[in-house]
Amino acid sequence: MVTSDDGLCGIGELAGRAGVTVKTVRFYSDRDLLPEASRSAGGHRRYGPEALDRLRLIRSLRALGLSVPEVRRVLDEEDATGGRGGGGGTLEAAVAGRLRELGSELRAMRWREAALRLVQECPPGERAGRLRLIGSVSLPPSTAPLVRFWRGWLPARMPAPAAGAFLDVAVPQPPDDPAPDQVLAFARLNALTLAPCPGTAQPQPEAHRAAGARGAAVLYAGLAEAYELAGAHLRRDREPRPGEALDGFVAAYTSAYGVRDTPGFRRRLAGQLAADPRLDTYWELVSEVCTPPGGRPEPTPGSAHDWLLAALAAETGAVAETGAVAETRGFVDQGTSPRQSKRRGSPGLGAYAERPPAP
Repeated sequence: MVTSDDGLCGIGELAGRAGVTVKTVRFYSDRDLLPEASRSAGGHRRYGPEALDRLRLIRSLRALGLSVPEVRRVLDEEDATGGRGGGGGTLEAAVAGRLRELGSELRAMRWREAALRLVQECPPGERAGRLRLIGSVSLPPSTAPLVRFWRGWLPARMPAPAAGAFLDVAVPQPPDDPAPDQVLAFARLNALTLAPCPGTAQPQPEAHRAAGARGAAVLYAGLAEAYELAGAHLRRDREPRPGEALDGFVAAYTSAYGVRDTPGFRRRLAGQLAADPRLDTYWELVSEVCTPPGGRPEPTPGSAHDWLLAALAAETGAVAETGAVAETRGFVDQGTSPRQSKRRGSPGLGAYAERPPAP
């Protein structure tokens, strides 16, 4: 790129050779990304032979979406290595960061597209309600409201590792490329966890007070293992039955309460759990969020809990007890009143002190 005796060229010629405007060359020069070799007697910018390659590199980096500060760091590393670094670690880090940002942007766009189709395809009379539901969900969607919901449910002093393991099971991850029905299910799930629980500010199962924070951690760890075993049966359409999954389910309760596994305990446990209020809507929506269109419904902790409870009832011949009977025959004597007993929630993952209204 030599156009004069001194081997330098003007800003207009450099811009023409690079296929950019003079304004673009001036922008990068003013930010010290494209150093000038000198100025002419009239004050015009002059550039050396290496300027064209540098300008093309700048354009390539900007075309990838890198910011001006990121481009500066890449160029500084190139200068430090004499152009032999190939971009080095600075370029790799910048590209990796941009890929993460782009992935988030694409995910948000896919959710927005599915949400638009959801509104477009619904009957006119339902659009206002769906817009309100969708409007409460961030894009890309956040699971923070679901996490807060369950953290309010867990004992306050439950060990962090146990609480984290529980959240991994209870909080579904939104799909990257959702169908409209999955967007609707997640929006309803979000609204469900934000809705106040009628009649109580902070519901807590009686089991949390009975077992304590560490006992609840033991309980939930055991239940998670039992639910995983039950999920394998659900995927094979097997009827509820005694076996390893049921034994693990019962063992979770005996370990948490420090009692023995006896036929009498199993009968009382079956009756108590059958009488507890349940948050079935939550787990139904979780299944919808996690199941691809046309796919087989994925087992959830809620459906696994139902399977295990049915297996326990079949084994013991137990039937659902009323609140008053459950109070007097509960597996741990809490000394609660009938009113308290009716408000009690199961310590299992499928329970809730009272069911919030469905959105």
